[in-house]
Amino acid sequence: MSIVSILIALLVFFVIIVLHEFGHFAVAKLSGIRVNKFAIGMGPVLLKKQVGETEYSLRAFPVGGFCAMEGEDGTSDDPRAFMHAPVWRRMAVVFAGPIMNLILGFILILITTILYGNVATLRIADFPKDNESGESWSTSETCGLQIGDQIYSIDGMRILTDTDLSYKLQTNENDQMTVVVIRDGEKTVLENVRFYNKKSQGRLDFYIQAEKLGFFNTISYSFLNTISTGRLIWSSLRDLVTGKYGFHDLSGPVGIVSSIGEAASYGETFKEHLTSVLSLASFITVNVGIFNLLPIPALDGARLVFLVVEVIRRKPIPPEKEGMVHFVGMALLFLLMIAVTFQDILRLFQK
Repeated sequence: MSIVSILIALLVFFVIIVLHEFGHFAVAKLSGIRVNKFAIGMGPVLLKKQVGETEYSLRAFPVGGFCAMEGEDGTSDDPRAFMHAPVWRRMAVVFAGPIMNLILGFILILITTILYGNVATLRIADFPKDNESGESWSTSETCGLQIGDQIYSIDGMRILTDTDLSYKLQTNENDQMTVVVIRDGEKTVLENVRFYNKKSQGRLDFYIQAEKLGFFNTISYSFLNTISTGRLIWSSLRDLVTGKYGFHDLSGPVGIVSSIGEAASYGETFKEHLTSVLSLASFITVNVGIFNLLPIPALDGARLVFLVVEVIRRKPIPPEKEGMVHFVGMALLFLLMIAVTFQDILRLFQK
């Protein structure tokens, strides 16, 4: 992996994390909450400047940033402290970080779609055939799938975009599937459909139609593909919890930077390099947004849980108890991050 690829990877990772913190920062400022520090990067301070009540700093390691608000730990007499703001404003501040990641994911998917030059549909365009004999290599065609069918669901999973379609075909353990298609404006159920390309020996045994870029179909596709990406991440988390994936499948910052660097090297033209990086970056930023909404101590999701409990109880959880929960969660996350980073480094040496 070249130095340029590494720098691109660090820049992408840096932007994703900083934008998350900027979401917290911007909504806190708009809500009148005092922000003491906003840092770009982590570790030792390289540059800093006090502007009004907030210290802005640039730090040595480009692996994130942070937004430190007054009274965030629950101890402050300042009336503009985070702890004294109305619950709905605190919820907005906490939500803002993950939401910024999801918005960035949508924007990156939109840009990638425009660069590809067309919008993928779920309508069957054709089936692969032998050029000489005209014999079909598609098994799904013999199971009842027809040209013009629009795939609606597979084994109960609603298919929104080609991302869902690819994921379902790649991960479905059933050899025969129940497929619902839109045919002549109505839903048609096809039982025992087997997807198999006799030539490639893979499951992709049909072609889908592509549409020219238009304002509405491009926006709609990008929005739905952002949802599809989020669903894919939720499915991966579920598989991790159920044991389908294990610790060796996890990646930390080193692994993520390595993957982005590899994506930057993919292809021969600048456009191919760019679309590859943006595609992976959109997946990572949506991942960061969703992961932070999980109710894990020290993450935004856990803070939201405490705020919901406060609404129900009509009084906050004692700050020292909430602080202890987040402290333990942060310690465990750091231990996990160290272990995953060590694993990522071993993979680099193995490569």
